[in-house]
Amino acid sequence: MWLEIILASVLAFVVYWFVSWDKNETLPLEDGWWGPGARTTAPEDESIRPFKVETSDEEIKDLHQRLDGTRLTPPLEDSRFHYGFNSNYLKKVLSYWRNEFDWRKQVETLNRYPHFKTKIEGLDIHFVHVKPPQPRSGCTPKPLLMVHGWPGSFYEFYKIIPLLTDPTNHGLSDEHVFEVICPSIPGYSFSEAASKKGLNTVVTARIFYKLMLRLGFQEFYIQGGDWGALICTNMAQMVPSHVKGLHLNMAFLLNGGMLTLFLARHCPRLFGYTERDMELMCPIKEKIFYQSMRESGYMHIQSTKPDTVGCALNDSPAGLAAYILEKFSTWTSSEFQQLEDGGLERKFSLDDLLTNVMLYWTTGTIASSQRFYKENAGQLFKSDRIKVSVPTGFAAFPCELLHAPEKWVKSKYRKLVSYSYMPRGGHFAAFEEPELLAQDIRKFVGLLELQ
Repeated sequence: MWLEIILASVLAFVVYWFVSWDKNETLPLEDGWWGPGARTTAPEDESIRPFKVETSDEEIKDLHQRLDGTRLTPPLEDSRFHYGFNSNYLKKVLSYWRNEFDWRKQVETLNRYPHFKTKIEGLDIHFVHVKPPQPRSGCTPKPLLMVHGWPGSFYEFYKIIPLLTDPTNHGLSDEHVFEVICPSIPGYSFSEAASKKGLNTVVTARIFYKLMLRLGFQEFYIQGGDWGALICTNMAQMVPSHVKGLHLNMAFLLNGGMLTLFLARHCPRLFGYTERDMELMCPIKEKIFYQSMRESGYMHIQSTKPDTVGCALNDSPAGLAAYILEKFSTWTSSEFQQLEDGGLERKFSLDDLLTNVMLYWTTGTIASSQRFYKENAGQLFKSDRIKVSVPTGFAAFPCELLHAPEKWVKSKYRKLVSYSYMPRGGHFAAFEEPELLAQDIRKFVGLLELQ
């Protein structure tokens, strides 16, 4: 056993040395064109246009016809969610979707906040922009960009937006009031998909930075989880002078921290870990390796041949729902795989879950959203070698897919101002625990404002 540990230690050190040495540099701020055809010589239309989510009888009729023709495979006895989405429970979800879910009502809900589109680097970029209703005199709202991930959408932020833009009407102080901008990643929901290969998180960070400049913000806060965490990190690496603060609820850390974790099981404090870190990561075999294996199959598919499965999912609403909602089960809590219904309705309503699915179905963007994995497969190591100098806050939700100890986060985010062990919650923090996430964002910004 000790020989294995020593060999693993040497290997991890070599990988860490090559990948994670300190580099005081920024990502280059380049330019690009992702629309169809060649870039024209005419200047890009920089107008910001109001946008409204709409539906039609034909759209709903087509959905119902497809749902009526669904063909499911019976699950194995007592399989629960161990084999993926349990088809017995899927029948209930599809029945609700077909007979009770009111898409027109949900469209009205989506239009509760102002939507806009603008052309950036050849693509129509969609975003929600919510200003405070009436901030008190002397209180200047702080611009906050919030970025979603996969298989989420801008809709994940609908319950946290009022807590940030209108705190007094939700029992919170008005010490920190935000003006919130929630864009859709290119190829997701209402943001146009790239026509060319290569649109990754670095490109997206640049596009969203241009969006913030176009909205008149020279300095702003940014927040994200999942892909949003990497996009916001890339933005902090690219234009640190424009980012006042970076708040994350997930971190992509490709460093050598796993080595010390093996050695720290019996004396964690000696290696910089807390008891809570060890609770969230041990036993290592189960909570890191087995769980990573169970939950990463989709990633390999989407990082290699996303269009193949994308064809199937774009043609079948039942398949799309199973594929997406399975993540809202086990990524919310790994324990939910033990339940017949995957625990989906313990944290979410079917209306909210199906609204998110509909944002993929009605826009036909599941394949383009999956391509984001392939586009990013080769560039993660490059940006990981660049440390982040922007003040950072981190919310560690206990049911996140992989816990990131403060020790690991600090190795990349050199100005870690705030690190919080959250009392509950998983991967979809804003969607699942909006009050907790809003509280931590406000705490982080408060600490920065005191400096």
